[in-house]
Amino acid sequence: MDTKQAYNIWASQYDTNDNKTRDLEARALRTTLANISFKNCLEIGCGTGKNTEWLIQRAEHVTAIDLSVEMLAKAKEKIISDKIKFKQADITKPWTFTDQQYDLISFSLVLEHVENLAHIFKEASLLLKIGGHVYIGELHPYKQYAGTKARFEAEQELHVLKCYNHNISEFTQAAKEFKLVPEDVDEYFDDEDRTALPRILTIVFKKTQ
Repeated sequence: MDTKQAYNIWASQYDTNDNKTRDLEARALRTTLANISFKNCLEIGCGTGKNTEWLIQRAEHVTAIDLSVEMLAKAKEKIISDKIKFKQADITKPWTFTDQQYDLISFSLVLEHVENLAHIFKEASLLLKIGGHVYIGELHPYKQYAGTKARFEAEQELHVLKCYNHNISEFTQAAKEFKLVPEDVDEYFDDEDRTALPRILTIVFKKTQ
């Protein structure tokens, strides 16, 4: 199913559905960014605001981007702050939605829906200050290999979203081309059971020049 259409449908129940991937990525982001300071944040894939609420406690300003107008509507209902600006945008196209620079750009459960990572890292690097960080939190490729995809039920119909498998090296090599150096890589497991397949992959890149 088309990603934009799917998330527009999913928005009404996204916060209430049982969703281990959503919940574990939220914990992963908070853990990963706990010791990273940032004033201006560009949040890609804000959805209904599960991470936005935490980011605005840490930042002076957050620009929150999502493809789905319905997901954005839910986020706007929950989060009212003069520190945040919500915008609808398709990140697979040129990033004309902002000309501001940021010291943190975050991607949460977004890049599995994007085929061309080079375009994403190119645009992100242009908006990132030197010394700034890029956070990526994604469904782990091992889970994808095992058949896990973003999916939900609505009106007794199963909706499966279009996804692309990206190896860890795809992320690191695409980022390297645009002066983004990996600083941290981690994996998160259901119930912290490290004998099972990891559910969430996190990578932090730093712009060094």
